[in-house]
Amino acid sequence: MTSGLLDKPSQAQRSRLFFLDFRLYFLGSATRSDLVERFGIKEAAATRDLSTYREIAPNNATYDARARKYLINKSFSPIFKHSTHQALSSLTRGIGDDFLGDHRPMIECALPQDLSSPSPDIVAALTRAIHLGNLVEIGYVSTGSGARRRVIAPHALVNSGLKWHVRAFDRRRGTFLDFLLTRMSAVRAAEGSVAEHEVQGADRQWSRYVDLELVAHPNAENVEHPESIELEYGMTDGVRRIEVRAAQAGYFLRLWNVDCSTDHSCRGKEFQLWLRNHQTLYGVDNAMLAPGYRAKEAAYGRAQEL
Repeated sequence: MTSGLLDKPSQAQRSRLFFLDFRLYFLGSATRSDLVERFGIKEAAATRDLSTYREIAPNNATYDARARKYLINKSFSPIFKHSTHQALSSLTRGIGDDFLGDHRPMIECALPQDLSSPSPDIVAALTRAIHLGNLVEIGYVSTGSGARRRVIAPHALVNSGLKWHVRAFDRRRGTFLDFLLTRMSAVRAAEGSVAEHEVQGADRQWSRYVDLELVAHPNAENVEHPESIELEYGMTDGVRRIEVRAAQAGYFLRLWNVDCSTDHSCRGKEFQLWLRNHQTLYGVDNAMLAPGYRAKEAAYGRAQEL
């Protein structure tokens, strides 16, 4: 981010300058009307914002009188740091943390259908409990035991890539578990306080991190040109090293179809990655979610190395 001039505007104007920078960077144009519609400001204020932006970055845009808009210059250099994930979310969903209008994409896009969307009331009740450190009683329907009431101490939300869970201590089972938000029929405050063994710091699977070493799948029938996989996944010297929480490892490996077998035996074009250091999953509670993972083989491999 450019220093100096950017320190002078108010926080509200900085948000509008960020918006101008974003539109030029990702859409190639910006107008006074864009500011008026997005922030509900007067045209005079929008004009001042454009003037301020041009003062800060005089080489970023040129006014096209015929089109009545500012167009990006070849010499453009963003004055703010833009997150790729935030940018894609804004472009494809039109949603920001202060966005109150229609949730319309900024460009044409195709997004996957969402088959599991939790209720805002459920989410709000859980996030309040997490933030305030409270117990909640939930109505939960599991595939194994059916509908039951449970008292839990939630401490974090977990996204598996497809579904939202809440990480919590379950008083019925006496351990930390992940609960699917879409299987909750109700959430309400529970009496009592969270005990010391029920807080996030006592959740060993949450506190533990595992190092994953991902490589292109060794089997040619899965991957014919390993260099394409190395480029796609940003590998260095043929390896992508990632650190994840143990509580999240199984979800991550299943989402990306990472072959976690000791002998890279998973077959199919969907298995483009192999976990080279499969023994790192020893002791990870949800490792059984990882494709090809077999606990006994992993334990044996780890014993051979010790």
